[in-house]
Amino acid sequence: MGAWFSREIVDGGRLRMLFFLVAFILAFLFIRFSVRMIRRRARWWPGNVTPGGHHIHHVVFGLVFMCVGGVGGLMVSDSTSAAAAALAAVFGAGTALVLDEFALVLHLDDVYWTQQGRLSVQVVFVAVALCGLALLGLRPLGMAAVSEDQADDFARGAWAIAVTLLFNLSMAVITLLKGKVWTGLIGIFVSVFSFVGAVRLARPGSPWARWRYREGSRKLRRSAARERRLHQPVAQLARSIEDLIAGRPSQPRPDEPAAPPARKRE
Repeated sequence: MGAWFSREIVDGGRLRMLFFLVAFILAFLFIRFSVRMIRRRARWWPGNVTPGGHHIHHVVFGLVFMCVGGVGGLMVSDSTSAAAAALAAVFGAGTALVLDEFALVLHLDDVYWTQQGRLSVQVVFVAVALCGLALLGLRPLGMAAVSEDQADDFARGAWAIAVTLLFNLSMAVITLLKGKVWTGLIGIFVSVFSFVGAVRLARPGSPWARWRYREGSRKLRRSAARERRLHQPVAQLARSIEDLIAGRPSQPRPDEPAAPPARKRE
């Protein structure tokens, strides 16, 4: 195990990414546990940070951690040192605290326990997935494979890289325009996902469907049928996982009863 860690993580230049990702996940789980205990009014939990009666959101602590980890990391020249790993962990923890209140920053309103606030959880899941792919050694848009294969011929390699980047990026953009967010984001690292997503039907309501599918057309009907058959069960499962990890929003979805209102969010 030690030899694998040294070979794949340290020598592979992914030590900081590993510590960033682990700290990111742990910080997100901790802060979600904290806010749920505060929402439940658990007496044994410390509660909100309110100096002078002013509530401080944890995005503030996240920004401080990001500044310390980011600036400190720039000062460390050895990317394989313990200091570099520790500062990457500090940066990861700060990023988790910031993204956990992403919706609050986006809306400039305390939407933490509303449906709009669920966007924060989705952004965190996306960040974990992309960091995990990077930790596995995958490079966006297939850059690594092309550069290694064409390293012996600079001119031919430059053209190959440009064409590959343009093709993969185009496929990823088309997939995202078709409303397939997860497929498009993963396709940035694994191009076959974006290629498959680009050639298949768009989701109803997506920008591609609005631009390309006429009302009442066969493609739009097939897209709606596929949405009911495939995407809705997956979306329901994803919402269940989000509720399990992050807690249910106070504002109900149309298909569920309202939850009791909370006096304080966090």
